[in-house]
Amino acid sequence: MTEPLSILVSGMVAGDPGQGGAAWAVLQWVLGLRRLGHRVVLVEPVDRAKLAGSPLADSAQGRYFELVTSAFDLEAGLVVSGGTETVGLPYGAIVAAAAGADLLVNVAGMLTDPELLEAPRRRAYLDLDPAFTQLWHEVEGIDMRLAGHERFVTVGLRIGQADCAVPTCGVAWRPTPPIVSLPDWGGPRPLVHDAFTTVGSWRSYGSISHEGVHHGQRAHSMRALDALPELVDERFEVALSIHPDETGDLERLRRHGWVLVDPAEVAATPEGYRSFVGGSKAEIGVAKSGYVLSRCGWFSDRSACYLASGRPVVAQETGFSADLPVGAGLLSYRDVDEAAAAVGTVAADYALHAAAARRFAEDHLAAARVLPPLLDELLS
Repeated sequence: MTEPLSILVSGMVAGDPGQGGAAWAVLQWVLGLRRLGHRVVLVEPVDRAKLAGSPLADSAQGRYFELVTSAFDLEAGLVVSGGTETVGLPYGAIVAAAAGADLLVNVAGMLTDPELLEAPRRRAYLDLDPAFTQLWHEVEGIDMRLAGHERFVTVGLRIGQADCAVPTCGVAWRPTPPIVSLPDWGGPRPLVHDAFTTVGSWRSYGSISHEGVHHGQRAHSMRALDALPELVDERFEVALSIHPDETGDLERLRRHGWVLVDPAEVAATPEGYRSFVGGSKAEIGVAKSGYVLSRCGWFSDRSACYLASGRPVVAQETGFSADLPVGAGLLSYRDVDEAAAAVGTVAADYALHAAAARRFAEDHLAAARVLPPLLDELLS
């Protein structure tokens, strides 16, 4: 594809302010598309109920949106759902951008304003939460806003394959690995956290049962890794969003040797998140148990950031190894013993795995490599 496109991207950057990693999940698409020469406009709808009675411009969401979008010089607007009040681009400019858009990339279908949703020439739904998206829609009967889109993209690399029991909801899902805008992740930074780290939430939302399988949260997966710090001579430091009332889990994690830090202190902004990831030795990736048990092939946008930073990743297996090569830079595990062995492998030849991590990102996750064929398919 040679002609520049006009692309509207909708996703959550500021709806829950202070989550640098969540912002990056959307920013990778905006920045990656822009670096290919396309005109990209970011629009984020936000429910007025989230604003705590404040005008949008004075709200935590409005201030965070301005902080993030100005840092990356984005053409962007935050708009109150069902209205025209905005921060950034005025509503009229957003309407004009939608009317002139060749493509809408709608993360989780969060853009529902008919004037904006129906205007672009082609509408693509982007699923960053595979298995849960499909199970909520098919099993729980929750409207996941699939309607109104012609193309469906998911980071669940095994969705629709015979080895994955996740329902497809009657649509053809196009799998893609999470992308990373490599120039924005310029390789290793000085080592600040001499540890295997990660960033995540202990719980995010309710679990779902399907065909006798309980699809749970990161809490359910991480409990099975309690003993990991005691099995290898490495430090494990996790920026974990966990409620202080989870006293039993907090005490148990610390007793086994996990070092817990507050993500609000180390990863609240995109730059803070990038610094924490890049300053880590490697990642110990822990997936929600729903990703693991469904075999949906989810691969983490967070792990993509570690790899792009030249930091090796030891990731919990979700089926992704059927589509992505493991063994150098990226290693996978199924239980605590395999996790310990993989950590030991990385530590034994760290320089090799650190170099392989960046090469993995260049070969398999780089927006410049992944996006052109994907765009061709979405617009065909």
